[in-house]
Amino acid sequence: MNAFAAATAVGSWPGTSARDAAEIVIGELHRLPHLVELPARGVGADMIGRAGALLVDIAIDTTPRGYRIAARPGSVSRRARSFLDEDVDTLEEAWETAGLRGSDRTVKVQATGPVTLAAQLELPNGHRAITDAGALRDLTSSLAEGVAAHRAEIARRLQCPVVVQFDEPSLPAALAGRLLGVTAFTPVHPVDEAAAVELLDECVTAAGVEVAVHCCASDVPWKALQRSKVHAVMIDPSEDDLDGIGEFVDSGRTVMLGVVPPTASGKPLSAGQLAESTAALTDRLGFPRRLLAERVGITPACGLAEATPEWARTAVELAQKTADALADPEAV
Repeated sequence: MNAFAAATAVGSWPGTSARDAAEIVIGELHRLPHLVELPARGVGADMIGRAGALLVDIAIDTTPRGYRIAARPGSVSRRARSFLDEDVDTLEEAWETAGLRGSDRTVKVQATGPVTLAAQLELPNGHRAITDAGALRDLTSSLAEGVAAHRAEIARRLQCPVVVQFDEPSLPAALAGRLLGVTAFTPVHPVDEAAAVELLDECVTAAGVEVAVHCCASDVPWKALQRSKVHAVMIDPSEDDLDGIGEFVDSGRTVMLGVVPPTASGKPLSAGQLAESTAALTDRLGFPRRLLAERVGITPACGLAEATPEWARTAVELAQKTADALADPEAV
């Protein structure tokens, strides 16, 4: 069964309670719950901090602008690792309590992708790591090794299949040369598309399982993703994405559509409405309705870190009910 043709959430979650979050995602997401990220806990708990906890033989520290590569592990690296350990322990406990150990339900883990990680991490000299070819290669190899070990640990502890999601919000800007340098005299040159695909593919190969790339930017780099080995793409769909979605699905892969609002809008919203709008999109592409169950997944748009706890639960519940409706094309 295609793991990504299901309901899930992107990764981030509101609040600071790993236990509450794990219990909700396991209870509401019937096929693809995920290991949550809780950025409200502060340094080390956000997307880059989580990636820093996964890196092998590379440490991180903080700067006034974010994170940088450090010479040796310090308090920031230890804090990030502590958050990750807490989240994994809590997930295992909730999994065991739900009686799911050894089940065939799949779990998703997330990590910052190699291009975004190198774009957001600074070198000791203050420049983005993406400006240094050697640092970019080293970061990618370290990330690939760390994510592979992380995935294997989760699979061993939960005794279930585990898939991987790489978050690449900075990929479009890196390809287009829109990343800002330290000064106007130190521009960040565009990353070659073939090189970016090679970095992604290294991580996909190391993971050894189905891999999705999440990109919530308005200009999804469909050509690069189409050339890569990724099995699924997670986006917040717009009119500009129709051709890319069509070509990606036509290649036998999966698109996961962020159709559930990330925060409460105040307007009534039902899974039936979301299912109908999603089906209308695939109808416009000329695909048969059966592909809704086979090649389309449903998620909230982007992460849920800014949502209220009540809406976060509602959002994943809506995602699951929408996916359930799409699993029966005749009912949409």
